[in-house]
Amino acid sequence: MNERIKQLIEQAEEYAFDELNKLQGPVEMSISRRVFEQSFREKFAELLIQECCEQLIKEGNDWEQFSLNPPDGQAHNASGALFAAYRLKEDAVDMLREHFGVEE
Repeated sequence: MNERIKQLIEQAEEYAFDELNKLQGPVEMSISRRVFEQSFREKFAELLIQECCEQLIKEGNDWEQFSLNPPDGQAHNASGALFAAYRLKEDAVDMLREHFGVEE
């Protein structure tokens, strides 16, 4: 497991503990466990999708920079790179978020 996944797990655990701490009064252990597990799973999935979207946006930004400053002999590829940048940063990210129900 890479370091970024470990960081996302830590963030999800922190969120789940915060959700658990919001419960008022004495709570049965089984309820506490369910609240923690559900909160953790939901937050981890959300963080993972957000991370994927951020990587698509980063890749789109790289393609956009290529289109604005193409290397020698690559100017003919600039418009295709700009189209790819738009598709990554807008369409792919929106589709991914919508598909998994994750807000920006």
